[in-house]
Amino acid sequence: MNASKTGLRRGLQIASVGAAAAVAVGLFSVGAANADTLVPLPDGSITETLTDGTVVKITRTGESANVSPSLGATPLHRNVWVSGSTKVELIGPNADGGKIEPGYVVGCQLTLGGKAGADSGIGSNYAGDKTTQSGKGSGTVSIGPGQAVNYKLLDLEAPDAFGSESHSGANAFKGKGGSVTWADETIAVNGCAGYAQARSYVKVTANTKNVNSIVTLWGQPFSIG
Repeated sequence: MNASKTGLRRGLQIASVGAAAAVAVGLFSVGAANADTLVPLPDGSITETLTDGTVVKITRTGESANVSPSLGATPLHRNVWVSGSTKVELIGPNADGGKIEPGYVVGCQLTLGGKAGADSGIGSNYAGDKTTQSGKGSGTVSIGPGQAVNYKLLDLEAPDAFGSESHSGANAFKGKGGSVTWADETIAVNGCAGYAQARSYVKVTANTKNVNSIVTLWGQPFSIG
């Protein structure tokens, strides 16, 4: 009888330790879900030769994503702060400038609705043959079931041929090179009831004396939660 009671007592002690460990794991999991998560992303590059021999080289460096809980504090909302830099080089005697359009494709499994929009502050300067563009701002995207949304980082305003206001998501450069840098650009996803993912892209329109061609460099996909 004594041996049986001792065995029972030991079994209860082991069960208690296991329950305490499970509670501790649960508490740590909740804390991790509410904390910011920094996701460093790998550098990338692509090189393509156009039909007239012009070489287009696109590089992306220093990209990162900081996934943080939204102010709404619900599973339907989330925020991500993205940063990075891209550089374009055109090699060859026929190079004649082009455009750089950086952005992100954001996708979600399921949505419950919302509004879409963007509001970004942009600054630029031009020096010689290279134009440098920097962007910092925030925007909100709403995603349909099983769909993806194209979020442009830049929103450049300029008058069109008739004097009206026009908007462009591409930074134009002259000569043989240009670059775009973005820092802490906020993408807020609303209404997403499932798994969300994002992936950066840099679309370059290269102009030469003979051809116009588009080359795209894609980044590594990452989870927004």
